Amino acid sequence: MRYLYLHGFASGPGSKKAGFFRDRIPSLAVPDLAAGDFQHLTITGQLGVIEAAAGHETVCLIGSSLGGYLAALYAARHPEVAKLVLMAPAFGFVQRWAENDRWREDGFLDVYHYGEKRMRRLSHAIVEDARGYEDFPGFQQPGLIFHGLHDDTVPAQLSRDFAASHANVQLHLLDSDHELLNVLEAIWQAAKEFLLG
Repeated sequence: MRYLYLHGFASGPGSKKAGFFRDRIPSLAVPDLAAGDFQHLTITGQLGVIEAAAGHETVCLIGSSLGGYLAALYAARHPEVAKLVLMAPAFGFVQRWAENDRWREDGFLDVYHYGEKRMRRLSHAIVEDARGYEDFPGFQQPGLIFHGLHDDTVPAQLSRDFAASHANVQLHLLDSDHELLNVLEAIWQAAKEFLLG
C-alpha cells in the first residue's frame, strides 16, 4: 500500500502537518503539488502530480485544505484509491476565489506562500481551471474528515454538508481552527487504525 500526503494551498512538502504524518508513516510520500511552478498552479496540474506520485497503484491519500479537496477529486476519478483522510478539505474551492475582480483583470495576484515564507505571484488560471471541477467530489471510498469548528478559512459547514450526503465518510468536528495543529495527535489516534489497520 502506498501513502501520499497532499499539502495545502501555498504550502509545500516541508509543512508541519506533512512532517507530523511522515514521522508516523515512514513510507509516506509528500509530492510538491506545484511541481516547482507555483505561479502557474492549476487544479489540473496538481492532479497530474498526484497521478504521477500514485503510479496507478493502490494508494491511501491524506490531504490538508486544498490538498484535501484534491484528494477527493482524485479519488472520485481513480478507483485504485483505497481510503482518504481529509483535514479541513477546501470544498467549493473556486467559490472563495472567483469574486476577486482585480485578480481576473490583472491576470495575477500576489499571495503569501507559507512554505517559502514570502509573497509569490499566482496566475488567475487556477480559478479558470478550477471552474471545470465539482465543488463536492463524490468519491465512493471510505473516508475520514477532520474539521475545526473555529475554521475561518474553510467553513466547517462545508464538511458537514458533504458528510451528510456521503455515508462512506465519518466526520470529526474538533475544537480547533483551520490549521488543526493543536489536535494532530487526536487526529492521528483516530486515523491510525483506519489507515494502517
